[in-house]
Amino acid sequence: MRSNIFGTDGVRGRANEGFITPENAMKLAVSAANYYSEAKRKTAGSKFTVVIGKDTRLSGYMLEPALTAGFIAAGANVMLLGPIPTPGVAFITKSLRADLGVVISASHNPYQDNGIKFFNADGFKITVDDEMKISDMFWGQQKLTQTETMGKAWRLDGAAGRYVEFAKRSFPRELSLAGMKIAVDTANGAAYKVAPQVLWELGADVIKVGNSPDGLNINKGCGVVDTTRLQKAVLDSGACIGIALDGDADRVAIVDETGNMIDGDYLLAAIATSWQRTEKLQGNTVVATIMSNLGMERYLNSIGLNLVRTDVGDKYVLQKMLEIGANIGGEQSGHIIPIDYSSTGDGIVAALQILAYIRTEGIRASSIRNLYTPLPNMMRSIPIDSCQSLERCRELGESIVGQAGRVIIRKSGTEPVVRILIEAESADLVNSAVAALCGV
Repeated sequence: MRSNIFGTDGVRGRANEGFITPENAMKLAVSAANYYSEAKRKTAGSKFTVVIGKDTRLSGYMLEPALTAGFIAAGANVMLLGPIPTPGVAFITKSLRADLGVVISASHNPYQDNGIKFFNADGFKITVDDEMKISDMFWGQQKLTQTETMGKAWRLDGAAGRYVEFAKRSFPRELSLAGMKIAVDTANGAAYKVAPQVLWELGADVIKVGNSPDGLNINKGCGVVDTTRLQKAVLDSGACIGIALDGDADRVAIVDETGNMIDGDYLLAAIATSWQRTEKLQGNTVVATIMSNLGMERYLNSIGLNLVRTDVGDKYVLQKMLEIGANIGGEQSGHIIPIDYSSTGDGIVAALQILAYIRTEGIRASSIRNLYTPLPNMMRSIPIDSCQSLERCRELGESIVGQAGRVIIRKSGTEPVVRILIEAESADLVNSAVAALCGV
């Protein structure tokens, strides 16, 4: 058995180098088709059907036909959606009763990177067990179909429009965005068409930022990775709120009317507060990762809600949500999963929940930052080859902060770095611990 080719969020790397090549994409498609279509062939006579969407990276033009060729060679039919948010692929896969959804994207990474991730027939990311079995088939002998049983491919017209309507349905019908000036930064990515359209159709006056993709500028100085341009646009235009997405629009950050950024922890707290008041929150529980601020947890506890933590990665958040029956969860990074509406992280739908909260409560966006006071923290990313024992680092950090905070040290699942998060009651403790750990 060879190693698992999947990371925290699909297969990812530098395009046309290492793993992310046309040859490997084709081989991966054949492996996935072989794995998933075996059961379908035994229980039904229909063709195995795959939906493929992508973001705006230049390398998407290379990987899309390579994946398509692999699926067709393995006997699967392929529907091509073109540029569309990751949650749009998840939704359309389930809506069309396809067998597999494929997203070509490296999310918030720069254009040089790309990735491939899979969704099952119900619109959920595939399990770790599925990833391992596909990996085994990838390293083994590839099985192609006979000429007469090869699949076909076609482009699905109106895919973006389907997602626009899907997203709008998550916003209460009795509410409108009329009179709201909203700036939206689509990171020159997959949502560059649909995000402004959703907001405009709900009545907003929309200001577009990071909305001219050229294949090379995705996530470049824009979107959730850099909200500087959005913050300026909000202040210059007098917008009441700014919405920042990442390259595939499964993450979101909010900029309030004063130009301050609001991260995923605040958004989770706001949505949980809103849903609690409207009796939509299931089990009085929110799911987040070990990276979420302790201040948010204390706030949720103060209003009678529980916080359940998971490992880093939205797939782990989703797994826990399904396990305990929670309907809201996410990450500090802005992956918010409003599972009543979307089966994966959805930046646009999450933003609409925040807008509904603001409209219903009659408050400004900046009020969200008053929900709680976060504990001082600092995160650093250290090249993995320059790190000594992670356990030694953890012990050193914990010896400094003691019971007054938390020390999180983990290997990134998407980049060759170690993430260090220090959180404590005082900034001095945080600074001391970070300096000591970065020295090691």
